[in-house]
Amino acid sequence: MSDTHDNMEAIEQAVNLINKENISIVIHAGDLISPFTARHFKNLKAEFHAVFGNNDGEKDGLRKKFNEFGKIHGTFMKLDVEDIKIACIHGDIFEIVQALVKSKEYNVVVSGHLHSPKIEKIEKVLHINPGEVCGYLSDQKTMAILEIETLEAEIIEI
Repeated sequence: MSDTHDNMEAIEQAVNLINKENISIVIHAGDLISPFTARHFKNLKAEFHAVFGNNDGEKDGLRKKFNEFGKIHGTFMKLDVEDIKIACIHGDIFEIVQALVKSKEYNVVVSGHLHSPKIEKIEKVLHINPGEVCGYLSDQKTMAILEIETLEAEIIEI
C-alpha cells in the first residue's frame, strides 16, 4: 500500500480488508502523513513495515507511534521474506526506482508516489506501485497483494 495521506476512512477500510484476507505482511511505500493515523494501522493483524514519503514531515512523531506495533525504516527498506528480496522506496525520485529495478539485486521493488497503480515485470524483477489508498488524486482507492510463493501480484480496490 502507499499514499494514505491521512484519509482515516480509507485507512480503516484497507486495514479491515487486509485482516479479512489474512495478509501476513504489510509494506507501506510512504506518505502516511500524520502520527494520528497509527490508531487505525495498529489494528492490523499483519506485520507492518513502512518507508517515509516526500510528504511525511513529522518523522519523529511517526516513528514513535508506528514503532509501537511495526517499523518505519526511513526512506529506504530492504526486507527478506522467505528468500525473496524486497526493496521499498517512496518513488519521488524515479531514477532511483529505475536503478533498483535494473540492479536485479531484488526480486520485488515496491514504490508509491505516482498515485497510479501499476505492476510490471522487467526481466526477473517485479515492480509494484500499489496506487493510492487515499483516493484523493485518482478517485480510486487501491492496494496491491503479492503472493510470495508465485511472485504474482494484483491490484485490488478497497
